Amino acid sequence: MKSAVMFGAGNIGRGFIGMVLAEAGYKVIFGDVNAAVIDRIKADKEYTVHIMDVEKRDVKITGVDGVMSNGPEIIAPIAEADLVTTAVGLVVLPRVAPTMAEGIRARIAAGSTKPLNFIACENAIRASSQLKAAIYGLLTDEEKAYADKYIGFPDCSVDRIVPPIHSENPIDVVVEDHFEWNVEKGSFCGELPQIEGMNLVDNLDAYIERKLFTLNTGHCITAYLGVLKGKETIMDAILDEEIYAIVHEAMIQSGNGLVKKYGLDGEAHAAYIEKIIARFKNPYLHDDVKRVGREPLRKLSATDRLVKPTMTALSFGEPVDKLVIGIAAALHYVNPEDKQAVELQEKIAAKGAVEAFKEISGVEDEALLAQVKEAYDKLA
Repeated sequence: MKSAVMFGAGNIGRGFIGMVLAEAGYKVIFGDVNAAVIDRIKADKEYTVHIMDVEKRDVKITGVDGVMSNGPEIIAPIAEADLVTTAVGLVVLPRVAPTMAEGIRARIAAGSTKPLNFIACENAIRASSQLKAAIYGLLTDEEKAYADKYIGFPDCSVDRIVPPIHSENPIDVVVEDHFEWNVEKGSFCGELPQIEGMNLVDNLDAYIERKLFTLNTGHCITAYLGVLKGKETIMDAILDEEIYAIVHEAMIQSGNGLVKKYGLDGEAHAAYIEKIIARFKNPYLHDDVKRVGREPLRKLSATDRLVKPTMTALSFGEPVDKLVIGIAAALHYVNPEDKQAVELQEKIAAKGAVEAFKEISGVEDEALLAQVKEAYDKLA
């Protein structure tokens, strides 16, 4: 039986990537720093994924195991694995890189020539490449030569809404039915894995930005506007006619840039937008607007879901006024429990909204900055 080490035993790890791998016949070993979750996985060896959509169903995931990811016990599973995946958050990748480097050294010591692929399943552009850079920074030249020959780092894009709903069993998880896991075909080491639910693609950038510019853009604008209007969930927010109109048009504006950049089928992309909007209305997910809006500094950065689609659309001469409203709403985001939200409001208090936005995003376009200021003032 093939084995996979899944760094991150949270909702995405268990309810998406771990589920897909287990259903494909992999022995899945979850690694996490949460002792309570790992102990329960080790004890039960199974959990249930509750798929909550128009059609509800439960999927029992069996034969799984767990180890603490910050201890030596995870090295042996890495040394023997066929696949290592992550769902830990982009900022955590450098923290798990030393453990992964030790796993590679264990493979070298054992004389293993079995290919191993690391796939970072994060909401970020080319996260596996970023993980590779972090790992390679810890390897000697000889170890890098081994990794060049036997280790792959395929980049991917992931898409599944997994809200933090607490089940009676703490390791059960609730997910929507829809998911996409697109993985770059040409970056694998060894034979391509045959995993149902893993879509092997040639042009990953188009898939990454299609998801980033559509799901992520629409999701966070819905959240930020929802917070401003006192909404609690994404469904509550998107059912507000004013919010819906802004979000829908913002997704069309981001899509216009995307269609021109990659030569996508315009009608097919319009249908994709409608499918995403329908997912926001799923009454079974109870997706909290503050969860979706968390880490606004990251979301306002140059390469993320607000600024990048705006700049792309602008580069093709497309209107961006509704995307700008999304940026302005993010600048208004207040959440004392979110460290980045607190830092954002401190920057705005010290420098003003426009200067803070310039610093966070790197945007220097004066016309766009003027639009941001106008939208920000209107939302005040």
